[in-house]
Amino acid sequence: MTTTSFPALTFAVLLAAASLVVIADTPPPGKVTGGILSVHPEWFKESFLDIGEDVGEAAEQGKHVILFLEMTGCPYCYKMTEESFKHAPYTDFLRERFDVIALNIKGDREVALNQDTRATEKEIADLLAVRYTPTIVFLGEDNRPVARVNGYRNPQDFKQVLDYVAARAYRHQALADYLNGVRVPGVYQPRPHPQLSELTDLSQAGDRPLAVLVEDSACLACDDLHDGHLARPEVRLALADFTFVRVDALSEEPMIDPAGKATTPKDWVKGLGLTYRPGILLFDRGEEIARIESMLYSYHFAGMLEYVGARHYGRYPDSPFDYIDAKTAEILATGQDVRIAD
Repeated sequence: MTTTSFPALTFAVLLAAASLVVIADTPPPGKVTGGILSVHPEWFKESFLDIGEDVGEAAEQGKHVILFLEMTGCPYCYKMTEESFKHAPYTDFLRERFDVIALNIKGDREVALNQDTRATEKEIADLLAVRYTPTIVFLGEDNRPVARVNGYRNPQDFKQVLDYVAARAYRHQALADYLNGVRVPGVYQPRPHPQLSELTDLSQAGDRPLAVLVEDSACLACDDLHDGHLARPEVRLALADFTFVRVDALSEEPMIDPAGKATTPKDWVKGLGLTYRPGILLFDRGEEIARIESMLYSYHFAGMLEYVGARHYGRYPDSPFDYIDAKTAEILATGQDVRIAD
């Protein structure tokens, strides 16, 4: 008969008790909340994912193809589907002039983008350098992109892009120039912010990252940005890592860009292809690292600033959302929830 000494038994009991304490002190993982599934309108095209064939069919009817690149649970995809496709005041216009094909940027369906390119949805997303969801790519009759929207657009802003493509204005005019021509100036006056610096030579930002707020007098969403994100403590904390400046995208006053080149705000912003107001361009050491060119909820907005301001891009060079995903995982591991749609 085998016996166990009292000290050994005591040690075993204590070890088991300690394990229970560790388990009890480990919080259950948190949850990501705010994600929501999109349900496409029935008039989205049921494509066999031969995009060249889809473009040919659309061209015969005088239409363009829209690739709506989304991700499951993406709150921005849901918001845009509901507001700018399903329930927009111009839905009839959209249906008459466009065929919309939805692709999942994490999906495994095979897509024939053209005669030479056949790949999965997620591989196509990589080929198209999709960094935001939704990304909307407009294809011309030659199956080449003629316009692109990175991220959510409200119905009014999106309609302007639809008009640009439907009128085939891309044949003679860049989207940025077209949008400058249709925006109504005078609706917005620049707002003060305690962290903004007066700096016209952006190459003199020093050793700190540079955040450039791009506004103009036609900006409909600039007041919301100042009243919302730019007033939040977590955003102001993230901005503390930057030299924070503002440029007027319609101004022709002289300036020096981050690379040290003499230009004007109007020409500089045009050259960068920034079509969204308010936009935020994020630089470090004279190079653009990332940009905010769509509406973002506060969690992602602050994360984008942290990505550059704290130089997380060195560890996550492919995408700011790689950093945001890693940050989310760390928070969830502590038992806290992460709400992505506030």
